[in-house]
Amino acid sequence: MNKFTSSILFILVSLVSFTLTAQKITVAKPDFSKIKEDTFNPESNYYFPKLLTLYQSNDTVMKVEDYRHLYFGYMFQDDYNPYRKSKYSDIIEPLYYKNKHTVAESDTIMKYAELSLADNPFDLLQMNYYIIALKEKRKNARASIWQYRLNHLVEAIISSGNGTEEQPWYVISPAHEYNLLNFMDLVATGHESVDGNIDYIKVNKKNAKTPAGYYFDVSRVLETYNRKFLETK
Repeated sequence: MNKFTSSILFILVSLVSFTLTAQKITVAKPDFSKIKEDTFNPESNYYFPKLLTLYQSNDTVMKVEDYRHLYFGYMFQDDYNPYRKSKYSDIIEPLYYKNKHTVAESDTIMKYAELSLADNPFDLLQMNYYIIALKEKRKNARASIWQYRLNHLVEAIISSGNGTEEQPWYVISPAHEYNLLNFMDLVATGHESVDGNIDYIKVNKKNAKTPAGYYFDVSRVLETYNRKFLETK
């Protein structure tokens, strides 16, 4: 899969310190048939419109399984596009690489992050920039809510596997592969496709125990993209 900007591969941006919740995460391959059934069933607690409304509220009651259904359930929604990118996401890119921002710069980052997230609600990188700007503006309560959302979306990915060839992680967007590795304080250095359905992302090893790379299953991403955007042409 080659639909990435080269800067994503080699630049580690200044990220909010990422901390998972203390609870142990149960690793389980997503059951996409069951997730689709649940997220389309109005009687289910995992009905997608219900989850999305809860997600967009200012509450922090959603747990990992809720986020798994929200994250992977988005793949079955009409507006889902795995390569979706907001037109607002790169307008102020130079600001993202600064360690500190003026008040005006923080306001600008917040403005464009909000526009990007309104267009692409699971843009993890824009969510991270938004948190940075909120903290710089001392809007700590709102930053905490968004950090909770980001943490649990990442947990949804992490709960899908362990990043090995035998148990790859599942993502709904190729960009999330690089987002996750950056959140782990790793720098991606290259990409390989394994059997067409698995992305192998090489990383700079931090120490002898760090794997040389991580595996991501993108079979559902490719299947959905081909069905919705290529086969209809």
